[in-house]
Amino acid sequence: MTESPTPALPVTFRPGRTRAVLLTVGTVMFAVITAVALMLERLGPGERASFIFIAALFLGVLALLSRPKVVADENGVTVVNITRTRRLAWAEILRVNLRPGDPWVFLDLSDGTSMPALGIQPGIAKQQAIRDARALRALAESRGTGPEAG
Repeated sequence: MTESPTPALPVTFRPGRTRAVLLTVGTVMFAVITAVALMLERLGPGERASFIFIAALFLGVLALLSRPKVVADENGVTVVNITRTRRLAWAEILRVNLRPGDPWVFLDLSDGTSMPALGIQPGIAKQQAIRDARALRALAESRGTGPEAG
């Protein structure tokens, strides 16, 4: 594995293509369902409102799915997953893992647990996810939290 240069801080890792696809699909589906609800003459006001509510709900779910990111700064890492956000000090991160077949990066933590970081995921952009994982690993190791720090 080639060494990755340590990026300048602060840096945000986010699955950009996945986010763009999710938000685009959500917006288009909201517009289409709303337009259909308004064009169907047989629907009453309550039925139209329920169509629009379902469209908004669908858009909201896709917006939540597009939320994940990993933000690294001088003091540590903020991991934003679908519904939870967690702040980690650099000393808490022992290892950054992205193994073949993993759906996203996993952070091995000093408390013995492993935490998923959905902000780096190889779904649509595998090479970008590998570069991002290497950059986050380089940052963690440069902060003295790599495998030799234990």
